[in-house]
Amino acid sequence: EAPAEMNFLLPQRRALCMAENATHNLHNILTLRGAVVRDARIWARYLNEAIELFGHDADVLFASHHWPTWSSDRIRSFLAEQRDLYAYLHDQTLRLLNQGYTGSEIAELIELPPPLSAAWHARGYYGSVSHNVKAIYQRYMGWYDGNPASLWEHPPTETAERYVDCMGGLEAVLGKARTYLEEGDLRFAAQLLRHAVFAAPDNADAKELLAQTFERLAHGAENATWRNCYLTGAQELRGAIKRTSIGGGDMSAALNVEQLFDSLAVRVDGPRAWQHSLTLHWHLSDLGEMYRMTLHNGVLVHTRTTRPADSADLSLTLTKPQLLTLLAGKGLHGVYHSGDLGALDTLLSLLDENDPDFAIVTP
Repeated sequence: EAPAEMNFLLPQRRALCMAENATHNLHNILTLRGAVVRDARIWARYLNEAIELFGHDADVLFASHHWPTWSSDRIRSFLAEQRDLYAYLHDQTLRLLNQGYTGSEIAELIELPPPLSAAWHARGYYGSVSHNVKAIYQRYMGWYDGNPASLWEHPPTETAERYVDCMGGLEAVLGKARTYLEEGDLRFAAQLLRHAVFAAPDNADAKELLAQTFERLAHGAENATWRNCYLTGAQELRGAIKRTSIGGGDMSAALNVEQLFDSLAVRVDGPRAWQHSLTLHWHLSDLGEMYRMTLHNGVLVHTRTTRPADSADLSLTLTKPQLLTLLAGKGLHGVYHSGDLGALDTLLSLLDENDPDFAIVTP
Protein backbone atom coordinates (compact mmCIF):
# COMPACT_ATOMS: atom_id res chain seq x y z
CA GLU A 1 0.00 0.00 0.00
CA ALA A 2 1.35 3.43 -0.95
CA PRO A 3 2.09 5.92 1.81
CA ALA A 4 -0.40 8.74 2.28
CA GLU A 5 1.88 11.30 0.62
CA MET A 6 1.82 9.19 -2.56
CA ASN A 7 -1.97 9.03 -2.87
CA PHE A 8 -1.99 11.72 -5.51
CA LEU A 9 -0.27 9.26 -7.87
CA LEU A 10 -2.96 6.62 -7.56
CA PRO A 11 -5.76 6.58 -10.15
CA GLN A 12 -9.18 7.40 -8.83
CA ARG A 13 -10.70 4.45 -10.70
CA ARG A 14 -9.54 0.91 -11.46
CA ALA A 15 -6.18 0.61 -13.26
CA LEU A 16 -5.89 -2.28 -15.67
CA CYS A 17 -2.51 -3.94 -15.61
CA MET A 18 -1.71 -6.38 -18.40
CA ALA A 19 1.50 -8.33 -18.85
CA GLU A 20 2.49 -10.42 -21.87
CA ASN A 21 -0.97 -10.37 -23.43
CA ALA A 22 -0.78 -6.67 -24.22
CA THR A 23 2.57 -5.45 -25.38
CA HIS A 24 2.13 -2.27 -27.40
CA ASN A 25 3.62 -3.97 -30.43
CA LEU A 26 3.31 -7.19 -32.41
CA HIS A 27 4.57 -9.79 -29.98
CA ASN A 28 6.11 -13.20 -30.64
CA ILE A 29 3.89 -16.26 -30.88
CA LEU A 30 7.16 -18.19 -30.82
CA THR A 31 10.28 -16.44 -29.57
CA LEU A 32 13.33 -16.68 -31.82
CA ARG A 33 15.37 -17.76 -28.80
CA GLY A 34 13.17 -20.88 -28.62
CA ALA A 35 10.17 -21.70 -26.44
CA VAL A 36 6.84 -23.49 -26.49
CA VAL A 37 4.56 -22.03 -29.17
CA ARG A 38 1.99 -19.71 -27.62
CA ASP A 39 -1.69 -20.11 -28.43
CA ALA A 40 -2.75 -17.13 -30.56
CA ARG A 41 -6.41 -18.17 -30.38
CA ILE A 42 -6.48 -18.10 -26.58
CA TRP A 43 -4.37 -14.94 -26.57
CA ALA A 44 -7.04 -13.14 -28.61
CA ARG A 45 -9.82 -14.46 -26.37
CA TYR A 46 -8.11 -13.27 -23.21
CA LEU A 47 -7.72 -9.82 -24.70
CA ASN A 48 -11.42 -9.81 -25.50
CA GLU A 49 -12.18 -10.91 -21.95
CA ALA A 50 -10.05 -8.05 -20.65
CA ILE A 51 -12.12 -5.59 -22.67
CA GLU A 52 -15.35 -7.02 -21.27
CA LEU A 53 -14.16 -7.13 -17.67
CA PHE A 54 -12.13 -3.94 -17.36
CA GLY A 55 -12.36 -1.86 -20.52
CA HIS A 56 -14.96 0.59 -19.25
CA ASP A 57 -13.45 0.99 -15.76
CA ALA A 58 -9.78 1.37 -16.58
CA ASP A 59 -7.82 4.60 -16.55
CA VAL A 60 -4.43 3.22 -17.53
CA LEU A 61 -3.09 0.04 -19.09
CA PHE A 62 0.46 -0.97 -18.24
CA ALA A 63 1.92 -3.28 -20.86
CA SER A 64 5.29 -4.93 -21.19
CA HIS A 65 7.94 -3.58 -23.59
CA HIS A 66 6.42 -0.10 -23.86
CA TRP A 67 4.71 2.88 -22.24
CA PRO A 68 1.18 2.94 -20.77
CA THR A 69 -2.07 3.65 -22.58
CA TRP A 70 -4.31 6.25 -20.93
CA SER A 71 -8.12 6.67 -20.88
CA SER A 72 -10.73 3.96 -21.22
CA ASP A 73 -11.55 4.81 -24.85
CA ARG A 74 -7.96 4.40 -25.96
CA ILE A 75 -7.54 1.29 -23.85
CA ARG A 76 -10.55 -0.40 -25.44
CA SER A 77 -9.37 0.58 -28.91
CA PHE A 78 -5.86 -0.67 -28.23
CA LEU A 79 -7.01 -4.01 -26.77
CA ALA A 80 -9.49 -4.53 -29.60
CA GLU A 81 -6.82 -3.99 -32.23
CA GLN A 82 -4.42 -6.30 -30.39
CA ARG A 83 -7.17 -8.92 -30.14
CA ASP A 84 -7.93 -8.64 -33.85
CA LEU A 85 -4.22 -8.81 -34.67
CA TYR A 86 -3.64 -12.23 -33.09
CA ALA A 87 -7.05 -13.59 -34.08
CA TYR A 88 -6.48 -12.59 -37.71
CA LEU A 89 -3.05 -14.23 -37.83
CA HIS A 90 -4.44 -17.37 -36.22
CA ASP A 91 -7.59 -17.73 -38.29
CA GLN A 92 -6.02 -16.85 -41.64
CA THR A 93 -3.13 -19.23 -41.05
CA LEU A 94 -5.56 -22.07 -40.42
CA ARG A 95 -7.70 -21.06 -43.41
CA LEU A 96 -4.70 -21.31 -45.74
CA LEU A 97 -3.37 -24.39 -43.96
CA ASN A 98 -6.66 -26.12 -44.80
CA GLN A 99 -6.14 -25.20 -48.44
CA GLY A 100 -2.83 -27.09 -48.47
CA TYR A 101 -0.31 -24.29 -48.01
CA THR A 102 2.77 -24.83 -45.83
CA GLY A 103 3.98 -22.48 -43.12
CA SER A 104 6.61 -20.77 -45.25
CA GLU A 105 4.09 -20.29 -48.06
CA ILE A 106 1.44 -18.86 -45.73
CA ALA A 107 4.00 -16.45 -44.27
CA GLU A 108 4.44 -14.93 -47.73
CA LEU A 109 0.69 -14.72 -48.42
CA ILE A 110 -0.75 -13.14 -45.29
CA GLU A 111 -1.04 -9.36 -45.08
CA LEU A 112 -2.72 -7.54 -42.23
CA PRO A 113 -5.94 -5.60 -42.88
CA PRO A 114 -5.20 -1.90 -43.60
CA PRO A 115 -6.47 -0.61 -40.20
CA LEU A 116 -4.22 -3.04 -38.35
CA SER A 117 -1.28 -2.49 -40.67
CA ALA A 118 -1.57 1.25 -40.01
CA ALA A 119 -1.62 0.83 -36.21
CA TRP A 120 1.88 1.50 -34.93
CA HIS A 121 1.47 -0.99 -32.06
CA ALA A 122 0.70 -3.76 -34.58
CA ARG A 123 3.88 -3.21 -36.58
CA GLY A 124 6.64 -5.81 -36.63
CA TYR A 125 9.17 -3.98 -34.50
CA TYR A 126 9.48 -6.89 -32.08
CA GLY A 127 7.49 -9.82 -33.45
CA SER A 128 6.72 -10.25 -37.12
CA VAL A 129 3.84 -11.50 -39.22
CA SER A 130 6.23 -13.86 -41.00
CA HIS A 131 7.59 -15.83 -38.07
CA ASN A 132 4.31 -15.64 -36.12
CA VAL A 133 2.48 -17.29 -39.00
CA LYS A 134 5.11 -20.03 -39.13
CA ALA A 135 4.75 -20.48 -35.37
CA ILE A 136 0.97 -20.90 -35.61
CA TYR A 137 1.49 -23.45 -38.38
CA GLN A 138 4.04 -25.24 -36.20
CA ARG A 139 1.65 -25.36 -33.24
CA TYR A 140 -0.93 -27.25 -35.27
CA MET A 141 1.15 -29.16 -37.82
CA GLY A 142 4.65 -29.61 -36.40
CA TRP A 143 7.83 -29.64 -38.49
CA TYR A 144 6.60 -31.90 -41.30
CA ASP A 145 5.29 -30.05 -44.37
CA GLY A 146 3.59 -33.10 -45.89
CA ASN A 147 6.16 -33.64 -48.63
CA PRO A 148 7.81 -37.07 -48.23
CA ALA A 149 11.12 -35.58 -49.39
CA SER A 150 11.16 -33.71 -46.07
CA LEU A 151 10.91 -36.86 -43.96
CA TRP A 152 14.59 -37.89 -44.04
CA GLU A 153 16.71 -35.00 -45.21
CA HIS A 154 20.45 -34.94 -44.68
CA PRO A 155 21.67 -32.71 -41.81
CA PRO A 156 22.99 -29.23 -42.74
CA THR A 157 26.63 -30.00 -43.46
CA GLU A 158 25.92 -33.08 -45.57
CA THR A 159 23.14 -31.24 -47.43
CA ALA A 160 25.42 -28.27 -48.09
CA GLU A 161 28.21 -30.43 -49.50
CA ARG A 162 25.81 -32.02 -51.97
CA TYR A 163 24.25 -28.73 -53.07
CA VAL A 164 27.66 -27.19 -53.64
CA ASP A 165 28.70 -30.22 -55.66
CA CYS A 166 25.53 -30.06 -57.78
CA MET A 167 26.08 -26.36 -58.48
CA GLY A 168 29.61 -26.89 -59.79
CA GLY A 169 31.76 -26.32 -56.73
CA LEU A 170 32.38 -23.60 -54.19
CA GLU A 171 33.60 -20.89 -56.57
CA ALA A 172 30.51 -21.34 -58.74
CA VAL A 173 28.28 -20.96 -55.68
CA LEU A 174 30.09 -17.82 -54.57
CA GLY A 175 29.80 -16.37 -58.07
CA LYS A 176 26.06 -17.05 -58.15
CA ALA A 177 25.66 -15.56 -54.69
CA ARG A 178 27.45 -12.35 -55.75
CA THR A 179 25.09 -12.09 -58.72
CA TYR A 180 22.02 -12.39 -56.48
CA LEU A 181 23.52 -9.81 -54.11
CA GLU A 182 24.05 -7.35 -56.94
CA GLU A 183 20.46 -7.90 -58.07
CA GLY A 184 19.19 -7.21 -54.56
CA ASP A 185 17.96 -10.73 -53.81
CA LEU A 186 19.55 -10.88 -50.37
CA ARG A 187 17.27 -13.66 -49.20
CA PHE A 188 18.42 -16.19 -51.79
CA ALA A 189 22.03 -15.03 -51.59
CA ALA A 190 21.92 -15.90 -47.88
CA GLN A 191 20.52 -19.35 -48.66
CA LEU A 192 23.26 -20.06 -51.20
CA LEU A 193 26.00 -18.77 -48.94
CA ARG A 194 24.70 -20.81 -46.04
CA HIS A 195 25.41 -23.92 -48.11
CA ALA A 196 28.83 -22.53 -49.06
CA VAL A 197 29.82 -21.92 -45.43
CA PHE A 198 28.66 -25.34 -44.22
CA ALA A 199 30.33 -27.11 -47.14
CA ALA A 200 33.61 -25.17 -46.71
CA PRO A 201 33.71 -23.74 -43.16
CA ASP A 202 37.35 -22.69 -43.52
CA ASN A 203 36.77 -20.58 -46.61
CA ALA A 204 37.16 -16.93 -45.58
CA ASP A 205 35.56 -15.54 -48.76
CA ALA A 206 32.35 -17.52 -48.21
CA LYS A 207 32.07 -16.43 -44.59
CA GLU A 208 32.78 -12.76 -45.32
CA LEU A 209 30.29 -12.67 -48.19
CA LEU A 210 27.59 -14.18 -45.98
CA ALA A 211 28.48 -11.73 -43.19
CA GLN A 212 28.01 -8.82 -45.60
CA THR A 213 24.69 -10.30 -46.73
CA PHE A 214 23.49 -10.59 -43.14
CA GLU A 215 24.53 -6.98 -42.45
CA ARG A 216 22.54 -5.73 -45.42
CA LEU A 217 19.51 -7.75 -44.34
CA ALA A 218 19.89 -6.32 -40.84
CA HIS A 219 19.99 -2.73 -42.07
CA GLY A 220 16.73 -3.29 -43.93
CA ALA A 221 14.92 -5.10 -41.12
CA GLU A 222 12.06 -3.29 -39.38
CA ASN A 223 11.97 -6.07 -36.81
CA ALA A 224 14.50 -5.57 -34.03
CA THR A 225 14.85 -9.26 -33.18
CA TRP A 226 15.52 -10.12 -36.83
CA ARG A 227 18.08 -7.32 -37.00
CA ASN A 228 19.84 -8.65 -33.91
CA CYS A 229 19.89 -12.19 -35.34
CA TYR A 230 21.40 -11.01 -38.62
CA LEU A 231 24.07 -8.94 -36.88
CA THR A 232 24.92 -11.73 -34.45
CA GLY A 233 25.30 -14.10 -37.40
CA ALA A 234 27.65 -11.67 -39.12
CA GLN A 235 29.65 -11.36 -35.92
CA GLU A 236 30.06 -15.13 -35.66
CA LEU A 237 31.13 -15.42 -39.30
CA ARG A 238 33.92 -12.93 -38.58
CA GLY A 239 35.22 -15.07 -35.77
CA ALA A 240 33.51 -13.71 -32.68
CA ILE A 241 30.98 -15.68 -30.67
CA LYS A 242 29.83 -13.45 -27.87
CA ARG A 243 29.81 -15.31 -24.58
CA THR A 244 26.38 -15.91 -23.10
CA SER A 245 25.73 -15.48 -19.40
CA ILE A 246 22.91 -17.77 -18.33
CA GLY A 247 21.97 -20.14 -15.56
CA GLY A 248 23.87 -18.60 -12.68
CA GLY A 249 23.45 -19.41 -9.02
CA ASP A 250 20.63 -16.94 -8.54
CA MET A 251 18.56 -18.70 -11.20
CA SER A 252 19.18 -22.11 -9.66
CA ALA A 253 18.11 -20.84 -6.26
CA ALA A 254 14.76 -19.82 -7.72
CA LEU A 255 14.01 -23.39 -8.88
CA ASN A 256 12.16 -25.86 -6.71
CA VAL A 257 13.62 -29.29 -6.03
CA GLU A 258 11.68 -31.02 -8.81
CA GLN A 259 12.90 -28.42 -11.30
CA LEU A 260 16.48 -28.89 -10.11
CA PHE A 261 16.21 -32.64 -10.62
CA ASP A 262 14.60 -32.08 -14.03
CA SER A 263 17.60 -29.96 -14.98
CA LEU A 264 19.85 -32.92 -14.10
CA ALA A 265 17.77 -35.34 -16.17
CA VAL A 266 18.26 -33.37 -19.39
CA ARG A 267 22.02 -33.32 -18.82
CA VAL A 268 22.43 -37.11 -18.56
CA ASP A 269 24.55 -38.42 -21.44
CA GLY A 270 22.21 -41.24 -22.39
CA PRO A 271 24.60 -43.54 -24.32
CA ARG A 272 27.24 -43.32 -21.56
CA ALA A 273 24.58 -44.02 -18.92
CA TRP A 274 23.12 -47.14 -20.62
CA GLN A 275 25.27 -49.53 -18.59
CA HIS A 276 24.55 -47.93 -15.21
CA SER A 277 21.68 -48.58 -12.82
CA LEU A 278 21.46 -46.85 -9.45
CA THR A 279 19.00 -45.49 -6.87
CA LEU A 280 19.37 -42.41 -4.64
CA HIS A 281 17.13 -41.22 -1.83
CA TRP A 282 17.05 -37.47 -1.13
CA HIS A 283 15.66 -36.01 2.10
CA LEU A 284 15.37 -32.21 2.02
CA SER A 285 15.22 -31.61 5.75
CA ASP A 286 14.40 -27.91 5.62
CA LEU A 287 11.51 -28.47 3.22
CA GLY A 288 10.22 -31.69 4.70
CA GLU A 289 10.38 -33.35 1.27
CA MET A 290 11.76 -36.72 0.17
CA TYR A 291 12.55 -37.91 -3.37
CA ARG A 292 13.48 -41.28 -4.81
CA MET A 293 15.75 -41.00 -7.86
CA THR A 294 16.64 -43.85 -10.21
CA LEU A 295 18.94 -44.07 -13.19
CA HIS A 296 18.10 -46.87 -15.62
CA ASN A 297 18.26 -47.21 -19.41
CA GLY A 298 19.96 -43.82 -19.57
CA VAL A 299 16.89 -42.15 -17.98
CA LEU A 300 16.97 -40.25 -14.68
CA VAL A 301 13.58 -40.52 -12.96
CA HIS A 302 12.68 -38.77 -9.72
CA THR A 303 9.53 -39.21 -7.67
CA ARG A 304 8.41 -37.38 -4.56
CA THR A 305 7.72 -39.88 -1.80
CA THR A 306 6.58 -40.06 1.82
CA ARG A 307 8.41 -43.31 2.48
CA PRO A 308 11.88 -43.53 3.97
CA ALA A 309 14.66 -44.98 1.88
CA ASP A 310 14.54 -48.68 1.12
CA SER A 311 17.13 -50.50 -0.94
CA ALA A 312 18.68 -47.24 -2.16
CA ASP A 313 22.33 -47.26 -3.14
CA LEU A 314 22.77 -43.94 -1.37
CA SER A 315 20.64 -41.84 0.99
CA LEU A 316 21.34 -38.16 1.58
CA THR A 317 19.85 -35.77 4.13
CA LEU A 318 20.48 -32.12 3.34
CA THR A 319 18.93 -28.68 2.99
CA LYS A 320 18.06 -27.06 -0.31
CA PRO A 321 21.05 -24.64 -0.05
CA GLN A 322 23.28 -27.68 0.51
CA LEU A 323 21.73 -29.32 -2.55
CA LEU A 324 22.58 -26.26 -4.62
CA THR A 325 26.13 -26.35 -3.27
CA LEU A 326 26.43 -30.05 -4.12
CA LEU A 327 25.12 -29.56 -7.65
CA ALA A 328 27.53 -26.68 -8.13
CA GLY A 329 30.38 -29.13 -7.53
CA LYS A 330 31.38 -27.79 -4.11
CA GLY A 331 31.16 -31.03 -2.19
CA LEU A 332 29.11 -32.63 0.57
CA HIS A 333 30.02 -30.39 3.51
CA GLY A 334 27.39 -30.78 6.23
CA VAL A 335 25.40 -33.38 4.27
CA TYR A 336 24.46 -36.56 6.16
CA HIS A 337 24.69 -39.65 4.00
CA SER A 338 24.57 -43.42 4.24
CA GLY A 339 25.37 -45.98 1.60
CA ASP A 340 27.70 -45.88 -1.39
CA LEU A 341 28.95 -42.39 -2.28
CA GLY A 342 30.18 -43.90 -5.52
CA ALA A 343 26.57 -43.81 -6.74
CA LEU A 344 26.58 -40.02 -6.53
CA ASP A 345 29.99 -39.83 -8.17
CA THR A 346 28.74 -42.03 -11.00
CA LEU A 347 25.65 -39.88 -11.54
CA LEU A 348 27.59 -36.63 -11.58
CA SER A 349 30.18 -38.10 -13.96
CA LEU A 350 27.40 -38.85 -16.48
CA LEU A 351 26.18 -35.26 -16.69
CA ASP A 352 27.04 -33.10 -19.68
CA GLU A 353 28.06 -29.50 -19.14
CA ASN A 354 25.83 -27.09 -21.05
CA ASP A 355 27.52 -25.01 -23.74
CA PRO A 356 25.69 -21.67 -24.21
CA ASP A 357 28.34 -20.43 -26.65
CA PHE A 358 27.81 -22.90 -29.50
CA ALA A 359 28.05 -21.84 -33.15
CA ILE A 360 24.87 -21.20 -35.13
CA VAL A 361 25.68 -19.97 -38.63
CA THR A 362 28.82 -22.08 -38.94
CA PRO A 363 29.13 -25.87 -38.44
